[in-house]
Amino acid sequence: MTSSLVRPGSAAVVAAAPMLAVVEVTRRRPQAPRYHAYVQTLNERLVEAAAELGWDARRFAAGDLGAAELLRATDGAAAVVVAGGEDLDPATWGGRRGYEGEGRHDEEADAGQVALVRRALARSTPLLGICRGHQVIDVALGGTLVPHLDDAHGVHRGSGPVESLMVDHDVVLEPGSRVAAALGATTARVRSAHHQAVDRLGEGLRVVARTADGEVEAVEHETAPITGVQWHPEDRGADRGQLPLLLSLLAEQAGAAARAA
Repeated sequence: MTSSLVRPGSAAVVAAAPMLAVVEVTRRRPQAPRYHAYVQTLNERLVEAAAELGWDARRFAAGDLGAAELLRATDGAAAVVVAGGEDLDPATWGGRRGYEGEGRHDEEADAGQVALVRRALARSTPLLGICRGHQVIDVALGGTLVPHLDDAHGVHRGSGPVESLMVDHDVVLEPGSRVAAALGATTARVRSAHHQAVDRLGEGLRVVARTADGEVEAVEHETAPITGVQWHPEDRGADRGQLPLLLSLLAEQAGAAARAA
């Protein structure tokens, strides 16, 4: 790859924008139209923000494509974002069904996204996981999840309409981590809605952000350019600066990978 990403307003010319694969769970949720519409706004924001930074951002639905087709379709991506969505099937991490707050699962999406993370690790492809995507990273590398969190009035709101569950809260970032460097801070005000969390860490991962009550809010791989955040920087109510900064981290990592190739 010889092209590079540029920020809006730059005089540089992008000869061929590198592809960013935005990988969601599904483009079809007839059983949950309200939830689906909300998830669409999140994924649309991801694509918009990436395009503003010079990416050729394309959406891929893991559950609709299946694992083999997802891997084929994203083979040329310079970087990947694994977006939010439904809970992972607990079978992927050794858990049991029947936990509190359990909803529908998409086993095809689970298999495809887990395979994508493992390929990114093998190839050193920059990858950012958001909410579910953050948990996919952990599970793909052998970690486990806390199946249900619910403090009703605090950071974790259990289950219900997702737009009513979003909570603004603070996280403490690990000094020297890539996330802290990208955001230029060691604390951040973030926006999240989740009832599960990373429990046992996957191989090669380290925790780089936590809530005040100790829950894991961000991870990164020790050697590969793989990062996960539990919060939603793409939510339209979130701090508007966070998503561009995290996407810029992917751009820097993709540029480094291109120079090393």
